[in-house]
Amino acid sequence: MALTGSIRRFLSCLPAAAALVAATVVAGGSPAQAALPTPISAATARLYLDGMTATPETHADSYDRTLFPTWIKISGSCDTRKWIVKRDGTDVTTDTSCKATSGSWASPYDGATTTNPSTFDVDHLVPLSEAWASGAWAWTTPQRQAFANDVTRPQLILVSASSNRSKGDRDPAEWLPQASYRCTYARAWVQVKQYYGLGVDSAEKTALTGILDNC
Repeated sequence: MALTGSIRRFLSCLPAAAALVAATVVAGGSPAQAALPTPISAATARLYLDGMTATPETHADSYDRTLFPTWIKISGSCDTRKWIVKRDGTDVTTDTSCKATSGSWASPYDGATTTNPSTFDVDHLVPLSEAWASGAWAWTTPQRQAFANDVTRPQLILVSASSNRSKGDRDPAEWLPQASYRCTYARAWVQVKQYYGLGVDSAEKTALTGILDNC
């Protein structure tokens, strides 16, 4: 996949952007003050998607999970996973290590609920291998780390382990969450891909278009 000038400029800015994200999170206080990011509107998502040329994925055979380091320190004693667990729960309390000690959680992918967050996974909405094959193969490891630990955009979400396993590394042409969450999911997917300059393949674009047209 050839990199456009705009994507190259974006990639060159990623390390600085990652530093700004970390600074913003710390300045913003604890995860108790954070909320799951609201994705862009369906109209904006359709506009972004229309501007994405469908291109085949590449470099899939060279994907390596270790090239996307997780989890990193977000604020105080909270690493990325602990931050998301606290952010995505209701009435969550934590100990001094930022580990959740009580609360309740609901998985938007399938509606499952729990009071034990260890049974839930933090999902990368755009899977890491999908990102790799869509353009992240050309990034540096720090750039991939910023992507894998992004708590600012709707890229990380706490979901049931079973729904996460069901999804795997598949894109919206191959897997979708429960019907009530599909519009939100598609909006978030397009937002993340557009922000990071990642490509979409033909089947993926067709599936996303169909969902967004019915939002």
